[in-house]
Amino acid sequence: MAAPRHTITLTTTGARTGRRRSAELYAFEDGDRLVVVGSRGGSARNPAWIHNLRAHPEVSVKRGRDVTDMVAAEVTDADRDRIWDLVVEAFPLYASYQKKTKRTIPLFTLTPA
Repeated sequence: MAAPRHTITLTTTGARTGRRRSAELYAFEDGDRLVVVGSRGGSARNPAWIHNLRAHPEVSVKRGRDVTDMVAAEVTDADRDRIWDLVVEAFPLYASYQKKTKRTIPLFTLTPA
């Protein structure tokens, strides 16, 4: 069964500037956490918010009217394949985005702080 998909506003802290930055993204449910995908449409470069998450994993997530403080963690372990399959099932374009680029598209989990 495909993971439920939500549109969220992810607010990060700029890696270099320290300023708050927001991005509208799809997020997918995986148990009690959300998953976001750094696809950038299959571009050769990561979206800017990836650099921010790696530098400052403390974020806020707005879904509807609710805002939740969360902590991001990059998925790099054996669970990555399962999570990738979950998001591709929910949004099949991710598979075509991965074919367009040589980089491995980053996945991050967002867990309530």
